[in-house]
Amino acid sequence: MLPAANRMRRSDEFARTFRRGTRRGTRRLVVHAATTDAGEPPRVGFVVSKAVGGAVVRNRVKRRLRAVLMHRVTDLLPGTLVVVRALPPSANATSAELERDVDGSLTSLGLRAKVVPAR
Repeated sequence: MLPAANRMRRSDEFARTFRRGTRRGTRRLVVHAATTDAGEPPRVGFVVSKAVGGAVVRNRVKRRLRAVLMHRVTDLLPGTLVVVRALPPSANATSAELERDVDGSLTSLGLRAKVVPAR
């Protein structure tokens, strides 16, 4: 489970990330990122709309994305806000595909404090 200190919950954090941040996307997802005070821990949020599928499918996608980010939140720079927005093709994606997409987006945004070796 993603630690409570690393979860984004407030709508103003989501709005700030979407408005002021940068983004990188793939066929399955878009990663939005913004920075805040360096003293704060990195925080992550997820957006999975009804366009992705029904409730069961959306929750499965969210679980997979949370699992991917749970292991990467320690690699993020302090003060980073990250929102992962799932697109409809993510409904049929495997965990490995989502992992590759998230890793590629985080790396291209330059958000990692340390690089995780590819599997």
